[in-house]
Amino acid sequence: MLFKNAYIFQNDSFIHGSFRVEDGRFTEILSTIPAEDGVDLDGAHVIPGLIDVHNHGNSGADFSDGDYEGLVKMARHLASVGVTSFAPASMTLPYEVLEKAFATAVQLRREQPDGCSRLMGIQMEGPFFSEKKKGAQNGAYLKDPDFSAFKKLYDGCDGLIRIADLAPELPGSVEFTKQASKLCTVSVAHTDANYEESKAVFDAGATHLTHLFNAMPSIHHRKPGTIGAASENENVIAELICDGQHVHPSSVRMAFRLFPERICLISDALRCCGMPDGQYELGGQDVFLSGGIAKLADGTIAGSASNLYECMENAIRFGIAADVAIRAATIIPARQLQRESEIGSIEVGKLADFVVCNEHLQRKAVYLGGEKL
Repeated sequence: MLFKNAYIFQNDSFIHGSFRVEDGRFTEILSTIPAEDGVDLDGAHVIPGLIDVHNHGNSGADFSDGDYEGLVKMARHLASVGVTSFAPASMTLPYEVLEKAFATAVQLRREQPDGCSRLMGIQMEGPFFSEKKKGAQNGAYLKDPDFSAFKKLYDGCDGLIRIADLAPELPGSVEFTKQASKLCTVSVAHTDANYEESKAVFDAGATHLTHLFNAMPSIHHRKPGTIGAASENENVIAELICDGQHVHPSSVRMAFRLFPERICLISDALRCCGMPDGQYELGGQDVFLSGGIAKLADGTIAGSASNLYECMENAIRFGIAADVAIRAATIIPARQLQRESEIGSIEVGKLADFVVCNEHLQRKAVYLGGEKL
């Protein structure tokens, strides 16, 4: 199938041309407009499908429920808004609950129902976190890093865990990182660690920072902490929730300067995403959604009620260059999941997942494997 007369996003700019898709993959990218019949995109902009590496739920469903039909509902909603690949994030819960949830991920990955975003991994967010910075994680289930327990979960889901989180100040964090980083991306999260503790874990192989600024100490000129240690390590990619609630627009701009070409936009969306104001549940705790902000009963801000496409649009509205924001929502997350050979950019051989939008990147249509949803 030929798609022609479009502005195609490649690397850092939009190139006017055409592309072909066969058997669900891009087979040719052209800088010309062939005279032959094809789908005329009428000068629209085309960007790769977005990739959310940190998403708990939407549409009333949460990955940690361990309900397959709920996960399908999540994946279908994500695809409809241009998020064509994702890694559902778990919560701090008992291992047996995580095992059940991870089994649904294996099933979705295997069956890949029509119209659903592709499940490309799992982010294991918890239980290896700090009590002081647990945020919306359930403190009753916090544990110290335990590689044997992690490995059992990893093997049980066929290695689908692509990102595993931990707090560096916990006993055994450095040794855990050395072992787990051979299997997946290790991320620093929900931590009260100082600079030295954080640096030790990054030096041991951690290359990811979960929701920058949130659930970690702020930067202080004499106590640079986790953020300082992460920023100066060029191997570390930092997630950023750009829903307009978790991080001030000025801090969004600061983040892209602290981590040039190393920001991974995420939604951190909860089951209340796409739902009306009301009471919901997260990891065994009540969450209250009001005016687009989700909080626990004690006022602690929880995850977001936004999707990644909205977060990308917000980043641009806050002053981030469009090409930088697009990469932060596509190829950078693809690399963190170790899936960049399959997704994340419009290149020959990759899955033909893309979004057709106008010049302002407002979404017009979503394609999965070259098929319009």
